[in-house]
Amino acid sequence: MQTQKYNGLVFLALLLIIGSCSPELKKEKEVDSRPNFLFLFADDQTYESIHALNNLEIKTPNLDKLASQGVVFTHSFNQGSWGGAVCVASRAMLNSGQYMFAAREGIKHNKLWGEVFSEAGYETFFTGKWHNGDSTVLKSFKYAKSIGKGMYETMHPEFKWAPGYGRPTAENNSWNAWDPIFTGHWTPKVKDIVTDENGDKGIGPTYVVQQHTSELYADKAISFLQNKAKDSDSPFFMYVAFNAPHDPRQSPKKYVDMYPPDKIKVPENFMPEHPFDQGDHKLRDENLAPFPRTEHQVQVHRSEYYAIITHMDHEIGRILKALEATGKADNTYIIFSADHGLALGHHGLMGKQNQYDHSVRLPFFILGPGLKPGTSHDALIYLQSIYPTTCDLAGLKIPETVDFPSLKGILDGTEEKVQDVIFGNYRHFQRMARTDKYKLILYPHNGHQQLFDIENDPQEMVNLIDSEKYESVKKDMFQKLLDLQGEVGDTLQVSIH
Repeated sequence: MQTQKYNGLVFLALLLIIGSCSPELKKEKEVDSRPNFLFLFADDQTYESIHALNNLEIKTPNLDKLASQGVVFTHSFNQGSWGGAVCVASRAMLNSGQYMFAAREGIKHNKLWGEVFSEAGYETFFTGKWHNGDSTVLKSFKYAKSIGKGMYETMHPEFKWAPGYGRPTAENNSWNAWDPIFTGHWTPKVKDIVTDENGDKGIGPTYVVQQHTSELYADKAISFLQNKAKDSDSPFFMYVAFNAPHDPRQSPKKYVDMYPPDKIKVPENFMPEHPFDQGDHKLRDENLAPFPRTEHQVQVHRSEYYAIITHMDHEIGRILKALEATGKADNTYIIFSADHGLALGHHGLMGKQNQYDHSVRLPFFILGPGLKPGTSHDALIYLQSIYPTTCDLAGLKIPETVDFPSLKGILDGTEEKVQDVIFGNYRHFQRMARTDKYKLILYPHNGHQQLFDIENDPQEMVNLIDSEKYESVKKDMFQKLLDLQGEVGDTLQVSIH
């Protein structure tokens, strides 16, 4: 009897094992149907740099396609910076969700954007420029490959000089944008998130890659899509941050040759030099071209800028193709934006340390499930609203520390706007308030003031600050600026005369 009972138990166990392996009896594994997110982030890309939207000189076929398939926000802004590296502050605000005067510490202590998605069960991945410290990228993402530096200086490897500055001139014309002998985008130093034998995560050692940054980051993004995202039952959150088109503006010769400098237009508001010291007047960015600027110098820099954007656009196309191959594109929100804009010859400036639209305004579009293709909004928004917006779209709770408003109401048609005025600042040198009609810029360090009728003077060429006709506008804009200072926690004393 004992033997029969034992044999019966063995037979029953075998049936259970066979049944668990049988396709007919096997319970189907539950798949998480929440949306995926692919965030594509450029560095130093102004709003006026997308062919289909506002610039017929530049070739951006993949960005054009994304814009046509999604929702375009035409008036997206960065709030400002506490230092010359505007990208650091912009990214701290983006990833903490906090206004600038809180983000410097908030990026270290509060719930970060990627962290929210990681904790919600998303497969979170990062590649590219982070620029806010190793501990925060480790806190934010499960996987990270080729974490890049803030920028890559261009040097000649034999002579150790930096020929990317003060050019082009007769004395400094040896550097070119396509020759890999000059370091920069061609030889990025990067590192990864690594896992040890105990399963503990950390940041691995730095290593050098002999590959253009845009190609490198695209390769890492594609690898994640093919090897992790495609077969995972969990949704993914990808943050792909290009160093392009930040200087040194290098790209393969094929792209450089697309833009002969003598064919490139000079901005309407070109000046040989800015008419006054706007603050940090001759910092690194401004020394990329000589003083005073010439139209030819601006044409050369703009042609290289266009070339590196077109090259990045090609790499974005490769990522989008890989996304399609996963079969998950229809359930993925794709967002494209940049950390801020760039002057590149406007107003006698080359950098982004100013409050003109070319430098504080940036491209922003989003496409995905439920969003109406080919939609355009001129509502004033901040770039950093991406954080709470994606939380809303994923059905995740927005942390209480997040200051920037979600754009979901605009996307679903229940709201027309989230704010009436945009605040801007740069260190203690500049304060700005901008509506859809006017812009007021104050320079507390030297008393200069500017008032622009932005609706009728989008190039910001006519300063109306001393016009009696606009006296009431000036006072109203100043009060708006004071109100914004209180809202964002800015304690700098400002005044108008």
